[in-house]
Amino acid sequence: MRHFITRGSVIGFAFLVLAACNTVPAPTVIANIAATAAPAFTPTATLTSVPTATQTPTVAPTPTNTLTPTSTPNPLNVEWMRQQSYPGSDIIIEQELPRGSNYRQYIASYLSDGLKIYGLLTIPEGEKPATGWPAIIFNHGFIPPNTYRTTERYVAYVAAIARSGYVVFKPDYRGHGSSEGEATGGYASPAYTVDVLNALASVKKLPEVDPNRLGMWGHSMGGMVTLRSMVISKDIKAGVIWGGVVASYPDLLTKWPHPQSEVIATPVAGRRWRTEFIETYGTPEENPDFWNSISPITYVSDISGPVQLDHSTTDEEVPIAFSESLDQALIKTGKTVEFYQYPGDNHNIANNFGLAMQRSIAFFDKYVKGE
Repeated sequence: MRHFITRGSVIGFAFLVLAACNTVPAPTVIANIAATAAPAFTPTATLTSVPTATQTPTVAPTPTNTLTPTSTPNPLNVEWMRQQSYPGSDIIIEQELPRGSNYRQYIASYLSDGLKIYGLLTIPEGEKPATGWPAIIFNHGFIPPNTYRTTERYVAYVAAIARSGYVVFKPDYRGHGSSEGEATGGYASPAYTVDVLNALASVKKLPEVDPNRLGMWGHSMGGMVTLRSMVISKDIKAGVIWGGVVASYPDLLTKWPHPQSEVIATPVAGRRWRTEFIETYGTPEENPDFWNSISPITYVSDISGPVQLDHSTTDEEVPIAFSESLDQALIKTGKTVEFYQYPGDNHNIANNFGLAMQRSIAFFDKYVKGE
């Protein structure tokens, strides 16, 4: 089903960047959160020019390989990842942060592959719905792991969703901030997706959360993590992707000569992932089955829910053609998709931030919250 929205004017969102507390109490399980006084919240203006929603027809890929019980594929193989377990753990509160206007926020931790992973957690205030609050797993884009901080970057994004009545959890991928493990990158390794799927399982355990109302938001590299998660897990009711690296791996090889994609070396050979993969598996022309098997876009016929795509036409980091290809793949397989283009904006959709965020929340309200 194709969902199309006409152009209209809207009022921009307003946000406040919140600072973390300096004291860290002893960790407690989430059910034992204590109340504290809320600081003042001062909104700021956001530009809200209105883009249009269009599409360019392309041909969607289809799966070409079947995994056998005895095969040992590349760990990015989607079928292989579906066979793995992502149990998560109890979420532990590590530090309480200043409150937002209608939500509490914390630095929290959980386990993924035996590693302690940290993240930013928000919990709405007020009367909890009978089944629990809906929740959004928030997947950030590439930030150099050695400079990443839990309470820096994407704070306004998280605040916007949190204020709209959602539990939000932004996991710090392994090797980022205080999270344990090695930062292996988002394209040569499934590690970040594994961390996100374990975060999803952990959030489902929260007594505040409705385990049947879960969504996912991703930006840039986090868009790839979101798409991969949605073709692996059936628990994600809807996904929103901004400026996502969501094209096939052959397109990443030939249509994305961007140095950021090669910043993180593969853990085995210490080489750039493109070179390593071609040397190991051959080119897409020589071994199309392999390249299709690791591309989430190949499996969108099995995607867990509707998808919204937001992308600037002049994105300087990730070409809009990537979102166009995913849009058309979803249309071809009869999936619900909204695709919004923002002329003249940047990778963060900064000039249309309020509008894009309003659309994202409206999408979650419809397909996750059920309004």
